[in-house]
Amino acid sequence: MNILFFGPNGSGKGTQGKILKDKYNIAHVESGAIFRDNIKGGTELGKKAKEYIDKGDLVPDEITIPMMIDRIKQDDCKKGWLLDGFPRNKVQSEKLHAALNEQGIKLDYVIEMLLDREVAKNRIMGRRLCENDNNHPNNIFIDAIKPNGDKCRVCGGALSTRADDQDEAAIDKRHSIYYDTNTGTLASSYYFRDLPDADFKYFTLNGEQPLPDVTAELTSKL
Repeated sequence: MNILFFGPNGSGKGTQGKILKDKYNIAHVESGAIFRDNIKGGTELGKKAKEYIDKGDLVPDEITIPMMIDRIKQDDCKKGWLLDGFPRNKVQSEKLHAALNEQGIKLDYVIEMLLDREVAKNRIMGRRLCENDNNHPNNIFIDAIKPNGDKCRVCGGALSTRADDQDEAAIDKRHSIYYDTNTGTLASSYYFRDLPDADFKYFTLNGEQPLPDVTAELTSKL
C-alpha cells in the first residue's frame, strides 16, 4: 500500500508511521531524509538542492518532486511506502499527484491526523527525555505518560528537555504553516480530500486519543 500521511508536529504521526512500517513491511519515507541522502550521496538532484540550501533558499518543486519520485521507486518501496512530511502546500500536492500519475504509481490512502493546535503545542513542550532511554515515554501534559515529578515514569531516571521543544516561537511558526487551510499543509491535504472521483481512500484519525487507540483506529481503516 502507498500512503500519504498528514499531521502537525506533536501529533505522533512519526510514531504511527514506524508502527505501520513494522506491521506491513513498507518503507517509512521522511522528506528531510531524502534531501540529506541526495546531498550526502552527491546525486545530481542533491547537488542542485545544495546550491539553494547553501544560499538559504527553498529548494524548488522542480528538484524536490523528482527526488520524491526517485525515492519511492527504490527497491525498499516495492511492497509499499508511507510518505511523511511532503507535500507541504497545495501546489506541491498538485505537482506530486501529477508526477505519480505520469509514473503510473498508484496512491492508495491519504491520512490526516486531527489534533487541536494548542494540544499539539503542549505535547511538544511537554516532552521529557529520560537519561537512560529516550524512548521511555514521558510527557507532563499527557496523563497516561506523566512522569513522576522530575523522574522517568518507566525507570526513575533523570529527565531533561530538548531545547527546540521549548522554543515556542519556532513551534508556532511550524504550526502556522501546517494549520493554514489556504496555502499551507492542510490546504495540501484538502487538495486530495476534495479531488472528484479519486481512486484512493482519504480518511482522518483522532489524534487526541492515547497512542494505542490511534494505532487501533489507523489499522482498522487500512
